[in-house]
Formats: sequence, C-alpha cells, structure tokens
Amino acid sequence: MSSRDRILGRVRRALADVTPDERPYDEAVARDYLRAHGERSVEETVDLLAENLADYRAIVHRCAAGELAALVGRLLAERGSKTVVVPAGLDAEWLSGAEVEHIADLGDSTPHELDRVGSVVTACALAVAETGTIVLDGSPDQGRRRITLVPDHHICVIRVPGQVVSSVPQALERLAPDRPLTWISGPSATSDIELDRVEGVHGPRTLEVVLVSEEAEV
Repeated sequence: MSSRDRILGRVRRALADVTPDERPYDEAVARDYLRAHGERSVEETVDLLAENLADYRAIVHRCAAGELAALVGRLLAERGSKTVVVPAGLDAEWLSGAEVEHIADLGDSTPHELDRVGSVVTACALAVAETGTIVLDGSPDQGRRRITLVPDHHICVIRVPGQVVSSVPQALERLAPDRPLTWISGPSATSDIELDRVEGVHGPRTLEVVLVSEEAEV
C-alpha cells in the first residue's frame, strides 16, 4: 500500500460517520462560530491592532492623511534608503516627501536586483486587530508578492479605520479568495531549537506600519 492510499484510507475512516450532504459548501457548513472576541469601539479596535503589531516587533507610526508624505520621507531618510520599490498603483503623493530613486515593480526583476533595493512602500488590503496581521492581496497599490519579501525594509500604510477589522472571520468576508493573499504578522522571524530568534530569514528584517487616519480623530 502506498503512502497516498494510507492517507486516503484515514480520511475515509474519519468521514465514515458523516452524513452525506449534497448542498453547496456554503450552505452545508454551519457558520455559527464566534465572529470576534468581545465588543470594541472603532478606537479600541485600532488601538488593539497597534498593540499587537508592536508585540510582533513591527514599528508602528500614526499620522493624519496630510502628514503621510512627510512621515514616509522621514522614515526612508532615517533608514538611509536611496532606492525604493514602488507598486504601479501606489499613490504618488505618499512618496512626494522622499528624495529617493523609484524602482518599478517589474515582472522580470531578479531576486538579486530586489535585494539591492533599500526599501519598499505599499498599501494593504486590510489588517486584523486581534492577531496583529496585515493582509496584502496583490492589488496595484501593493504589487507583486516578492517585492514585500526580498527587500530588507517594508513600509506598509494602513488606512484607519476603514481597512481595520477585529477578527480573521471578518477579514475573510472582505477578501477575494482568488487573489494572491499574503498574511504578515510582524517582520520575518524564526527560532532554532534553543529559541534564538533570527529576523529577516524569509522576508524583510524591518517592518514599519503607518496607521494613517481617514478621519479627524482615531
């Protein structure tokens, strides 16, 4: 018996007592689980996101929409970045305060070329407060997945409160399942058997998150 046959046999045994149901999956599977943990105001949800992002060692900044360009420019200058990967659909105003060379997000860019870039600036699809997770879906203002995995410094802009949800179930309701989703909880990190933490192995070593307010107060 092959490994494949063994695995399929275990699956069949596990499903032996399940009543057959020919209804579509969305109708056959109950969705009565908890949608979020507790009730929070908009301000509390954004604060929870900021707290969990920081707990994952992301560097969190807050600003009003009119302050975003100056803040991004300052972050890039402090980093010493001379080049920045720019997704095709990114708002040009976001980088108007930065004196850097713009590198286009091109399909034929090699990993070595991207590795030499100082930073990447993107938007996001949304962010999950309870898990401190940012989700990218490859939209024009976020670009190809690899531009957020190879450069060592990623600045991600989140519009609050419009792009912030409390929980993963709420996030899944708003995300398109056929998009190339990337879920980011802090900078790339891993630990060995002695729990020595190493950052930057599978993605950027430094993640800076800008919570830009869409309203007068957040």
